[in-house]
Amino acid sequence: MILLGSLVNALLIILGSIIGRLFKNIPDTMKNTVLSIIGLAVAVLGIQMGFKSSNFIIVIVSLVLGAVIGEWLDLDKQLIRLGKWVESKLGKKTSQNSISEGFVNATLIFLIGSMGVLGALDSGLRNDHSVLITKGIIDGFTSIVLSSTLGIGVLLSAIPVFLYQGIIAVFSGFISAYISEAALNLFIQEMTATGGVMIFAIGLNIVGLTKIRVANLLPSIGIVGIIIPIIFLFQ
Repeated sequence: MILLGSLVNALLIILGSIIGRLFKNIPDTMKNTVLSIIGLAVAVLGIQMGFKSSNFIIVIVSLVLGAVIGEWLDLDKQLIRLGKWVESKLGKKTSQNSISEGFVNATLIFLIGSMGVLGALDSGLRNDHSVLITKGIIDGFTSIVLSSTLGIGVLLSAIPVFLYQGIIAVFSGFISAYISEAALNLFIQEMTATGGVMIFAIGLNIVGLTKIRVANLLPSIGIVGIIIPIIFLFQ
């Protein structure tokens, strides 16, 4: 079953989010401290990922072009709107952005990174789901902490995670047939670094130091995928 790894990853996020909601009544002071620590840890993770690049010009160009496209499409607004739509359907009367904030932040944290891409490729090409299951365990524990502070919106991030990884797994045969191993490795490396900058921005947002609309940077990953083949074409 090609989608088994993606399904397990999504289910573990849901399970972690439900468990995290059991701790929703912790004191506000403790909640704020934990949230700040999460932000700092996410920022450090982003820095580590950023250093994976072997050519940071690719990262800069991808982020700039991706930001232009993302701002034009206003993806951040669309994600928030989706979260608020779900909030209205659930009839929630909680604090402002309680669902949308958790949904947006968790979706970005769980989507950005090389582990999901590598795991989905393994699922599709070799029917090996170990990487995605490992990622699911990590995401599950992360969702416990996130949902205890950011709300039930974290649970909804399981949907885009499943779709994103599932699509890669389904089309993995096409990807391997038309992209060389060297190009794929370079793409994963630069995608990781580009995602690292975005993860770092998410961490700063969670801490409250910035208000960067990180969702509008998502097209940067696609730009990396365009730049890498061009580089190999002219080598």
